[in-house]
Amino acid sequence: MVHLSVLLLFSLALSLVSSITATGEDQFVYSGFSGSNLNLDGAATITPDGVLELTNHTVHIKGHAFYPTPWRFRKSPGAQTSQYLGLLNKTSDRKPSNHIFAVELDSSKNTEFNDIDDNHIGININSLTSLTSTSAGFYDDNNGIFKNLSMVNRKEMQVWVDYNGETTQIDVTMAPLRSAKPSRPLLSATYNLSTVLEDPSYIGFSASTGPINSLYCVTGWSWGINRPAPLIDITKLPKLPHVGPKPRSKVLEIILPIATAIFIFLVGTTLILLVRRRMKYAEIHEDWEAEFGPHRFSYKDLFHATDGFKNKNLLGAGGFGKVYKGLLSVSKLEVAVKRVSHDSKQGMKEFVAEVVSIGRLRHRNLVQLLGYCRRKGELLLVYEYMSNGSLDKYLHCEEDKPTLDWTQRFRIIKGVASGLFYLHERWEKVVIHRDIKASNVLLDGEMNGRLGDFGLARLYDHGTDPQTTHVVGTMGYLAPELARTGKATTQTDVYAFGIFILEVTCGERPINSHADDSSQILIDWVVEHWHKGSLTYTLDSRLQGNYNSDEVSLALNLGLLCAHPFCNARPSMRQVIQYLNGEMPLPELMPTNISYSVLGLMQNEGFDQYASLCSTISSSGMTSSLSSAR
Repeated sequence: MVHLSVLLLFSLALSLVSSITATGEDQFVYSGFSGSNLNLDGAATITPDGVLELTNHTVHIKGHAFYPTPWRFRKSPGAQTSQYLGLLNKTSDRKPSNHIFAVELDSSKNTEFNDIDDNHIGININSLTSLTSTSAGFYDDNNGIFKNLSMVNRKEMQVWVDYNGETTQIDVTMAPLRSAKPSRPLLSATYNLSTVLEDPSYIGFSASTGPINSLYCVTGWSWGINRPAPLIDITKLPKLPHVGPKPRSKVLEIILPIATAIFIFLVGTTLILLVRRRMKYAEIHEDWEAEFGPHRFSYKDLFHATDGFKNKNLLGAGGFGKVYKGLLSVSKLEVAVKRVSHDSKQGMKEFVAEVVSIGRLRHRNLVQLLGYCRRKGELLLVYEYMSNGSLDKYLHCEEDKPTLDWTQRFRIIKGVASGLFYLHERWEKVVIHRDIKASNVLLDGEMNGRLGDFGLARLYDHGTDPQTTHVVGTMGYLAPELARTGKATTQTDVYAFGIFILEVTCGERPINSHADDSSQILIDWVVEHWHKGSLTYTLDSRLQGNYNSDEVSLALNLGLLCAHPFCNARPSMRQVIQYLNGEMPLPELMPTNISYSVLGLMQNEGFDQYASLCSTISSSGMTSSLSSAR
C-alpha cells in the first residue's frame, strides 16, 4: 500500500485542475468547492461561487486547504510566506523529517532555491529546492512541439500529477483548461515516495504571497487511488474572480472619449464666452469718479437698452459720434445714447466733471444730460429722449416729415432763445454751448424746441474769460472772430443763434452747396435781399403765405443782428428775449454794400476803426432802412 501526500503550490491567479493517480482505494472529485468541507487555515477561503482562494490581495500571507476525511488536520508549524510557499521555513528546509512531497507551480525566480526561471514547474522532496524542474508548458500531441504556458496570463489551466508505486515514476502534465491531457508528460522524476511519506499523510494545497499582492485560486480537484482520478465536469467549474480593473464596455470606449471631448469643448467655450462677456461690458473706472457715481451708467445697461447699439436704433450720426435710442430696463425711461470716440486720458477728469455739472441743468428748453459712461477709447453721453427727433430733419431732406408751420417755427426760435439765455445768464456758471445748429435742436412730443448736445460745451465762472484750446463747432455757424482769437464766448453763441434763426425762417442751410454758384452763403443772401427791400422773399416757400408778417420781419432782422460780423454789435441773449417778447424795439441795421462775410474778414484783418464805426451807427439806428425792410 502506498500512501501519498500531494501539495500543489502555485503563485499567481489561475485555475488548477489536479488529478493524482496512485495505489489505494479512495477517490473524489470537486467540480468547484461550493458546499465542500475542506479544512482551511490562514488566508484560504471558498467564495460563494465555489472558487478556492488560497490567498487574497495582501502581501506576505499564506493559506492552506486540506482534504478533511478520514485524517485529522496536521498543522504546518513554523511555515513562512514568500519563497517558502507557506510550506516550510528556513530552518526546516531540506530535512528528511519533513516527509513532504510537493509539485511546485512558481512564477518567481528565487536564486536561494536555484530556480531556473520565473515561470516553472518543479518536483520537490522535503525541500523548496526542486528535485527537477522545467518551464511551464506542454507538448502538442499533433507535432510533439513544446508550447509555453504563462502562469501570469489569468487564464485557466489543468495540472495532472501521477505516481506509479511499482516503478516509482512521478509524472507532471499541464494543458490549457479545455484541452485533453497530453500523452507526453511535461516533467518526470523517479523517486520512491514510500521513503518520504508517512502513514497517514495529508493531501491539499498551500500558497503564499511575497512583497507583491497576489491571488491564487483552485476551481476543481479530483483524486484517485489505484484507479484513474475521476474526470472534472468543466461546465460546472466556477469562474475565476475578476482581478484588476473591470473591462470597459465597447459602448463606454466609444462614448467616453466623445463625452470628454464635448465636456472640454463646453468648458472652453464657456470660459471664452465669459471672457468675451467681461470684455464686452468692460469699463474704465478711476478713483476720482466715486464722487460722480450717481451720474454714471453701466455700459451693460446701455448696451441692453440700445439692443447692442444696433442700426435699427440709430437716431443720427455726426462728426463726434452716433446717437442711439434706448430703453433702460429698470426705470423704463427712454434715452438717447451718444457714443463719442475719446482716446486721450488728458483732461478726462475735467471733462467728466463738466458733464456731471451740466447734468444739473434744468430748463424746459434744454435736453437734459442724464449721465455718462466710460470705456477704453470711448465716452457715452446719456440724454433724455426726444420723440420727434431733430429740427434739422423737418427743415431739410426729410420727405416724410410734415412741413412746420410758422407758429411752430417761431415758438421753436423763442424756446431755443430761452434755453440759451438760461445757459448764459441764469445758471450758477456760464455755459457756452459752442455748437448751436438745427440738428442740435430736438423736438419733444409737443413740438417744443429743446437745445441739446452739450458734448462741446465749456463752463467758466461768471466774470472770467473762457479758456479754450482750439476752434470747435460747425461750418456756417462759426463767428468770424473765432478764426482770429480761437476763443468761444457768449457772443460766438449769439452769432450761431442768429444763423439758426435765419435757417429756421428761410428753410435753407447756412452754406448751400447746391446753389447755382456753388458757394451761396445764407446770411449774405438774406443781406442782399435786405438791401433790395425784398427781405420776405427769403421766407421758406413751403409756408405758402401762411405766416405773421411782423413776426417774420422780426425774426429775419433779429437773425441779421445776432449774426453781425462784429461781436460788439450783437445783442446779449437777455436782449434777444426782450426783442422776441416785444419788450424792446429792435435796433436799426446799418445799410452797407459790403457783405457780412467781407465785413467779418475785414475785422479779422484788423479794420478795427471801421468795426467801431459800424457798431456806433448800428446802435443809433436807421428807421427808414428798417421800415423799408418791413
